[in-house]
Amino acid sequence: MRIAILTIFPEMFESVLGSSILGRARREKLVEIEPVDIRPFSDRKHKNTDDYPFGGGAGMVMLAQPIVDAIRDVQGDRKVRRIYLSPRGETLTQKKAEQLAKEDELILLCGHYEGVDQRALDLCIDEELSIGDYILTGGELGAMVLVDCVARLVPGVLGCEESAQTESFSSGLLEYPQYTRPREFEGLTVPEPLLGGNHAHIVDWQISESLYITLRRRPEMARAYLKGRKFTRHQQKVVDAVFDRIREEDE
Repeated sequence: MRIAILTIFPEMFESVLGSSILGRARREKLVEIEPVDIRPFSDRKHKNTDDYPFGGGAGMVMLAQPIVDAIRDVQGDRKVRRIYLSPRGETLTQKKAEQLAKEDELILLCGHYEGVDQRALDLCIDEELSIGDYILTGGELGAMVLVDCVARLVPGVLGCEESAQTESFSSGLLEYPQYTRPREFEGLTVPEPLLGGNHAHIVDWQISESLYITLRRRPEMARAYLKGRKFTRHQQKVVDAVFDRIREEDE
């Protein structure tokens, strides 16, 4: 997969793209992720990329010309999914990330100032995405989140493909608690089911904890997970035990 990130602050991505899992994935050529500076594409004398908005208002607006030329230069004659990181866009979800991970190539546009000239979006953007209902100073942080979320779904990036499938949101439930050595730390111990080596008991505990946490923190997710789902008799006992636990706590 190839991801190009169009930005006026390419230096913001150096540490993120060069570290941890993303850094290794790039070095091993599993993904190609490159920031592209929009400024050199400006046809203005001082290579500025913004101007005052028509109709007045506070702040500046990014010019259409350098954005359009940058996207066209990066895209060439290839079919590429082009995304603008914007607070008015569709909210990024794990399902959306899974869809984008199937693309061969993405172009991400990072806006700044008061936004982008709408004509650039009309000409060169396929969709707008948001990482949440809040305002950032620019699209760069949103692009970092999107890149991390999508790239880790590319085969080979995580090293263990099971990790991407069992984490929060992929299974429909929030992730269960994790523990490592020592068995006891400051009076707190690892739950007994994880110590016995019985795989069936471990799975029951993991599902139980995931469902419990989801019901407590994201009940709408839990309802969606449970709706219409058919359980074996044993699985239903595990689910019923979770609801009994919650009822006892709430009494």
